[in-house]
Amino acid sequence: MKRVFIIHCWQGTPNDFWYPWLKNELEKKGFDVYLPDMPDTDKPKIEPWVSTLQNLVGKMDEETYFIGHSIGCQTILRFLERASDFDRLGGIVFVAPWLALKGLKTEEEIEIAKPWLEPLNNSKIFRSTSGKLVAIFSKDDPYVPIENADKFKESFGAQVVIEDGKGHYDSEDVTELPIALENLLKLSND
Repeated sequence: MKRVFIIHCWQGTPNDFWYPWLKNELEKKGFDVYLPDMPDTDKPKIEPWVSTLQNLVGKMDEETYFIGHSIGCQTILRFLERASDFDRLGGIVFVAPWLALKGLKTEEEIEIAKPWLEPLNNSKIFRSTSGKLVAIFSKDDPYVPIENADKFKESFGAQVVIEDGKGHYDSEDVTELPIALENLLKLSND
């Protein structure tokens, strides 16, 4: 059975933005979809977020898929960096992923983001995701510099999709995200 884990953004909940729509659409296609409420979403910390994901996922295989949004992408990357009991995944779709940030406004935001900006073991992640990772960016994202697109391509072998006018994909108006659905379905059919 194909399983999909959708990990929401910083200050997000499973009921925000496009997450419920995407969960519903994937369930209609026969996927088991998990959309956890991540801990302390206002002040996300790596250990609790990665542990939550580890406890939920269990054994991974080629029928295991991930969709992350913003810090949810970082959570998935850090989870994969630590995981040792798998060879390949079904695929990953990242929405507004980052290795560098801009536009943090407060000292508290900068402090929260700091550990998440530490370098990853790219080679381990690359081996498990190569050819099965799609990273979706918007040119007008206020937090994610577009240069992240090149970094995801180089570091993880990501297929990159660049849109315009979508911001950080976290507007109350963004209740559907067909580009994420299309790319996950494409990965699952490869």
